[in-house]
Amino acid sequence: MEINSIRKSDTSSSLKPDLAVKAALVEQILADLFDRQTEIPPRLKEAMEYMMSGGGKRIRAALAMWACEVVSGKLNREAQVAAAVVEMVHTYSLIHDDLPAMDDDDMRRGKPSCHKQFDEATAILAGDALLTLAFEMLSTDIKNSDTAVRMIRTLSEAAGPSGMIAGQVADMNSPHANGSMQRLQYIHMNKTAEMFAASTALGALAGGATDEQLSAMIEYGMKIGLGFQIADDLLDITASSEQLGKTAGKDAEQGKLTYPALVGEEKSREIFEKLTCEAVCALQIFGKEAETLRQLAMELLDRTK
Repeated sequence: MEINSIRKSDTSSSLKPDLAVKAALVEQILADLFDRQTEIPPRLKEAMEYMMSGGGKRIRAALAMWACEVVSGKLNREAQVAAAVVEMVHTYSLIHDDLPAMDDDDMRRGKPSCHKQFDEATAILAGDALLTLAFEMLSTDIKNSDTAVRMIRTLSEAAGPSGMIAGQVADMNSPHANGSMQRLQYIHMNKTAEMFAASTALGALAGGATDEQLSAMIEYGMKIGLGFQIADDLLDITASSEQLGKTAGKDAEQGKLTYPALVGEEKSREIFEKLTCEAVCALQIFGKEAETLRQLAMELLDRTK
């Protein structure tokens, strides 16, 4: 399958409104969650809510809900919990990424980073709190114990020391002058794609997916997650800080190993298109029920922020 044939068959009129609905829903879920958290120290809770509200594309959350809808034909409470959980874990990672000891960024989602708005200690603890609260939610709000255990394992593997954290370690230790394609793929797979795959997997599990359906959703999530990170790499050198909601040009300034740095912009876009085709192909077993996920893959190709 070629990218032009996918573009010709794309009918993305319903994607953006549906994404907006999903984003609003997860915002409400998160607000309700924080309303129930009455024992969190006030300043810590303020920092957590500051980072969780009013920003972010909520794509990972939407993926969890869409995956459930594709598999089961409806959105259930378990998928809504999964959507909130992946956003919490993602936001924790952003808080920590922005710290001076990591990527040292003053902006996130168009406003001051957590450690700038509060202080470094509060930012570290807010990230820690979001991560642990996410797993608490899975253990208490997913009523089927077998499903809860599978979700907890899926998320912990994706976000843990052999997943997202491993990707961050490799990213910090890989200036592009000494980089390789193998190293670059390892970073992107672990730092970004694993959490996209976890999002689709959690939604699929919430919907009662078969093993075949779960594998297809994981494959789709991995491919669009890799593509999403390539788009981030490209936008870092082509978009403004205002468009990105964070400081542009940081990758080059810090000597990060990225696709544009290693293979150039044109080749990066070719790889991105190939990944998009592979993501769409992974959805074939779902037929027309997966149209929204196909549309999302195409929309990500044209990201501007």
